[in-house]
Amino acid sequence: MTDTQAHDESHGNGLGARLNWLRAAVLGANDGVVSTAGIVVGVAGATGDRGALLTAGLAGLLAGSLSMAAGEYVSVSTQRDSEQAALATEKRELQETPEAELAELTGLLEGKGLSREVAREAALQLTERDALRAHAEVELGIDPDDLTNPWHAAGASFLAFTAGALLPLLAIVLPSSSLRLVITVLAVLAALALTGWWSARLGDAAVGRAVLRNMGGGAVAMGVTYAAGVLLGAVGV
Repeated sequence: MTDTQAHDESHGNGLGARLNWLRAAVLGANDGVVSTAGIVVGVAGATGDRGALLTAGLAGLLAGSLSMAAGEYVSVSTQRDSEQAALATEKRELQETPEAELAELTGLLEGKGLSREVAREAALQLTERDALRAHAEVELGIDPDDLTNPWHAAGASFLAFTAGALLPLLAIVLPSSSLRLVITVLAVLAALALTGWWSARLGDAAVGRAVLRNMGGGAVAMGVTYAAGVLLGAVGV
């Protein structure tokens, strides 16, 4: 592998990682918009009290953002533990059966399209340079110096959800009582159109379908919670 190829590959891996983080941020913000909008619109169906709306919206924002952060932390911690365990196993195998590991690396490189001779030579050079890194990247798809960080993931999820949740919260409490519901619905639908468009672009999917699906889901959520709020308000709950 030439220096230019290695340089290009690292850029490609970095770009993929950044796109994954960006996609997760967009989806987190989308969840914040929909879930908080459902809460505040539902409460608005039962009461027009600004204090009640603010309390419900803040409770939904905090509960949702903390839940997202905790879930992401647990999930990514599990992934990191798995990566560390795989690296420990690979390190032990390299110490105990180096020839077998060299043959395995040769086979993996050959499977990527190299001839047997070239694969063998590449495996030898990679092993001499850093055997653990070579097996981690080629066999496991892991960069030993860039393991997943659960704290980064938790923080990103918390911030993304909070950013999305602030939109319906502010839209429901700032306008006058006669306009707050309309403004909230329009603001939420506009935000969902934006996140749907962006997620579609990131995933190379059909933009129109993604936008309509996103807006439709949010509209249904707000419609159901509003109807439930109106019903509960009518019976005095």
